[in-house]
Amino acid sequence: MSIENKVVVITGASSGIGAATAKLLASKGAQVVLGARREDRLQALADDIGANAHYRVTDVTDQHQVHDLIQSAVDQFGRVDVLYNNAGTMPQGNLSDREYDKWQMMLNVNIMGVLNGIGEVLPMMQQQHDGLIISTDSVAGHVVYPASAVYNGTKFAVRAIMEGLRQEEKGNGIRSTIVSPGAVRTELVNTIGNPEITKGISALMAADDDQNLAINPEDVANAVLYAIDQPKHVAISEVIVRPAGQEV
Repeated sequence: MSIENKVVVITGASSGIGAATAKLLASKGAQVVLGARREDRLQALADDIGANAHYRVTDVTDQHQVHDLIQSAVDQFGRVDVLYNNAGTMPQGNLSDREYDKWQMMLNVNIMGVLNGIGEVLPMMQQQHDGLIISTDSVAGHVVYPASAVYNGTKFAVRAIMEGLRQEEKGNGIRSTIVSPGAVRTELVNTIGNPEITKGISALMAADDDQNLAINPEDVANAVLYAIDQPKHVAISEVIVRPAGQEV
């Protein structure tokens, strides 16, 4: 498989989709470099994966920390083949709530976090004339719904940024992919903030698999694996992964 021995940097790696992807890719022979804020979670995940894993505590809103994460991958393995921008946050609420701090946090994490990753890895990938940059988007980056306008906006922005990246870098051998999950059973629900919305989404997360209302992190990890495990002349630009029963 083309995934074997690839060096993959993953942000938001301490839980959920990031952790599931790290485990899956490492099981296929990739070298995974894990970035997130929670060192105890990173350490436990790296220990679980074994020799194929390396980690560095990283806040994606800090350009210097993202630089250090990318550099640690180079120091450890000599290159970066894939960057997976996966860190994200999802506070919910109406615009009339005027939650400026939460809006700014979403802009910093969901948009600047992606841009920091792209900016720090591009020079190396241009020099290699090879590389794949993946970002977790969302179904919320394709449709808009009430109490989520700012989150929707950040995810629409990720789509635009990644399409711009594709157009700008296709001549340099650099490919781009967005993976847009629907309802996934992850800790992202803990960032919602609004009690009523949290209650409703938590009920979705608790639904049985046979109800087709939520998917698991491993389901999204399989989509990431598919995008990576392609020959260089093939670009998987976009994947939407929904529960079969999701309405939008």
